[in-house]
Amino acid sequence: MVMGRSVAAVFQHCGMSVCVLMALWLCSTVSPAADWPTSRGNADRTGSVDDSPGPKSGRILWVHKSTDHYVASPVPVGNSLLVSALAAFNTSSFQALSTDAASSGRVVWTKSVPYLKLPMVCAPAVVGNMVVFGDGMHQTDGAILHGVRLDTGLPLWQLSLPGMLVHLESSPTIVDGRVIIGAGSAGVICVDTSILTLDGAVIDSAKVQRVQVARWNMLLADYEREKKIDPDFAIPPSEDSLAKPIPKLVWQQGEKVWHVDAPVAVAGNRVIVASAFLDAEKKGERALYCLNLADGAPQWKTKLKFNPWGGATVAGDMILVGCSSIRLEPKDVPRGQGEVLAVSLTDGLPRWRKNLPAGVVSTIAVKGDLAVFTATDGCVRAWEVATGAERWKSDASAPYFASPAVTRDAVYVADLKGKAQAFNLADGHPIWSLDVGKDPAIQSPGMVYGGPVISQGRMYLATCNLESTTKLPTAVICIGEK
Repeated sequence: MVMGRSVAAVFQHCGMSVCVLMALWLCSTVSPAADWPTSRGNADRTGSVDDSPGPKSGRILWVHKSTDHYVASPVPVGNSLLVSALAAFNTSSFQALSTDAASSGRVVWTKSVPYLKLPMVCAPAVVGNMVVFGDGMHQTDGAILHGVRLDTGLPLWQLSLPGMLVHLESSPTIVDGRVIIGAGSAGVICVDTSILTLDGAVIDSAKVQRVQVARWNMLLADYEREKKIDPDFAIPPSEDSLAKPIPKLVWQQGEKVWHVDAPVAVAGNRVIVASAFLDAEKKGERALYCLNLADGAPQWKTKLKFNPWGGATVAGDMILVGCSSIRLEPKDVPRGQGEVLAVSLTDGLPRWRKNLPAGVVSTIAVKGDLAVFTATDGCVRAWEVATGAERWKSDASAPYFASPAVTRDAVYVADLKGKAQAFNLADGHPIWSLDVGKDPAIQSPGMVYGGPVISQGRMYLATCNLESTTKLPTAVICIGEK
């Protein structure tokens, strides 16, 4: 029976020269737009990689409603929008949505149980046809780093990371085939996705693709045959039955010493790591670290007053980081305190720092000479990168957890009451606003935890209702002119 055929037999069945397999892999790359290799798309954390202008009004192009909770930012790549969500019973869902406004079937492919075994709040990173994301969140132990195909969602590889308080909440960063990601109390890991092992043997990554597709097609064919024989007892195939090649672990730093839930930043040969201290568990360390990209060797360390949940942003020869005394818990917002500081990329020495009467749990976005960020006091601020001097501040009606998206002339934000707004980048003047909960085209009241993103002139955002006691719908929303 094909379904019982060993993985080794499938590899033998699919034998092919490495050159031909690599050609097939390259031809399968389906992303016509820029990659999304790190959190918020780039080291500037602008939430956009194509430098297109954002929407000039709050016109809604399409809405995808759900009962899942979208905690992480959506990720736009080509004609797809990748979204991760917390589903029922604390399970997870990961989907590729079509961005076509006229699409009759919004979901292109999806992944859930049993392939996904833990809750997930991680925004993916994408390079070429490879999508990388992790699972687990702060209530869980142990996690899995996943690599899947962008075009079909079929698995490429997996890396299991056991241990207490080990989870992959932050978005990964992909550099030259290597994936660097914070792993909670496992510190920071770097894996090489071009070197895979299966059952202890090294296997070519291009050949893995051919084998996974072939085996999946075999499983589907078996399922179709079983449906014809006895449709009531035919069981659809699970991707969990596919081979699970393991990428090579290149280095790991900070295991059981740091606690890294924030995305890392890569600047040349430097990796900037933001580690937190968990007050309840008494674990971790509040500090910024600079590591060598090649081997993970520490370069410098800067202690922090508050936790850097949003991670670091590269701004030329400086690193900017926002910090907060509270986590992403709405009930704690009234007592939030924070600061923003700039340190030297070379040695970690402070350039400037400023206290705030609110927490900064979001990531700072840098555009030109401005650093733009949100805070839990409901303010959007634009400061001069060089000095920290305030250029403008705009008050909103609700606290912010979500990071801003910044284009060449505008700032886009969304708050904990589901209100989306656009401001002029130069002076903070309001451009438009949209109440997600009250708009008749949406009618999905909810909070925005993951920041809005901009791609090809459109803005995408997603909502969650984690604090709601009723089953209110959530939504993924596309805003744009066309």
